[in-house]
Amino acid sequence: MHQYNEYFTMNETDVLDYAVTQLDVFDKDAKLTCTEIGDGNLNYVFRVVDSASGKSLIIKQAGPVARISADIKVSTDRNRIESEILKLQYELAPGFVPQIYHYDPVMNCCVIEDLSDYEIMRKAMLQYKQFPLFADHISTFLVNTLLLTSDVVMNHKEKKDLVKSFINPDLCEISEDLVYTEPFYDCPRNDIFEATRDFAKSYLWEDEALLLETAKLKFEFMNHAQSLLHGDLHSGSIFIKEDSTKIIDPEFAFYGPAGYDIGNVIAHLLFAYVNADSVMVDSSARDAQKAWLLSSVRDVIDLFSEKFLTLFQEKATDHSARVPGFDLYYLNQMIQDTAAVTGLELCRRILGLAHVKDITSIQSAAARVHAEKLCLIMGKTFIMERSGMETGEDFVRVVTECIAATEIHI
Repeated sequence: MHQYNEYFTMNETDVLDYAVTQLDVFDKDAKLTCTEIGDGNLNYVFRVVDSASGKSLIIKQAGPVARISADIKVSTDRNRIESEILKLQYELAPGFVPQIYHYDPVMNCCVIEDLSDYEIMRKAMLQYKQFPLFADHISTFLVNTLLLTSDVVMNHKEKKDLVKSFINPDLCEISEDLVYTEPFYDCPRNDIFEATRDFAKSYLWEDEALLLETAKLKFEFMNHAQSLLHGDLHSGSIFIKEDSTKIIDPEFAFYGPAGYDIGNVIAHLLFAYVNADSVMVDSSARDAQKAWLLSSVRDVIDLFSEKFLTLFQEKATDHSARVPGFDLYYLNQMIQDTAAVTGLELCRRILGLAHVKDITSIQSAAARVHAEKLCLIMGKTFIMERSGMETGEDFVRVVTECIAATEIHI
């Protein structure tokens, strides 16, 4: 078998051999099984199980091109970034990320705690499950990872060293293109449901005021090294069960505007909301699911704000940051950025290259068009009205107003 001293893309057989020969985890005579379970856009993810003991782990390998498109070349250094940030987040937000056991810089793979007793949150929400503790859990994770890696708390030189360590140009370029640029013009790479195209053209692509705002936001994303971000914090990057939440896949991590992570969380709660509204038949169950999702949107924002201000007072070390009123100013800027990113994500998952099953699984063409228009209307509104966003209720208000506005465009 292989010596693993030179990189190659592993298959299930290779991973079994790697687990036995390279890791000090399983007995040499263990009866192992391996299954490739990755369904994301970039990596290869394998679950290795010892059938006798039940011991298991995840091996995640970074390939040199994206699985979503061979045209997207991505540095395998993202696996190092993911391993290092998970270790850091494990310290900053204990209990909210899986444990990293090993990182292999030659094979560009990491060995991670198996979370198979959890569910991917997107899949669970598409089965219309509710998680009452989610807003509390995710707001704690966000406050700890975003505030504690900022200049407010960290020694400025140490923070700048982290900025250097987590420069992530290939994956940042993906975000710059797929989130901030391509959804806002008729890019050949866009993948658009044809019945939505004319609406996108008139409502987004021909609106110069909107395009100016997206340009501002793009350069803010590229130049504002505020906090160490997860960088791709959607519901497919969250493992969940009734009493626990774990954040995975931070390979897009870099230093950027803190609202980017929060806005991704909010947008994907809203995708689940739109799916429930479009698909659920039982009106009572549908109303209950939508109510939980909107309350989660409200609570994520409000709990984040409450915890942020408390932790700011406890942990702020910078002299200027402790000037009275700066904490609220700093928070308000983050919430406005959150609204903007919520809008960007709502638009890009409809018009760009990478979609979400919340929308693509809607079988009725008419219902899907309606859902996509609602997402685009909410997206534009969050972007254009971000300066007025302060509370969770402001986010809920945009949703309810946009539902009414969508009826005008149908």
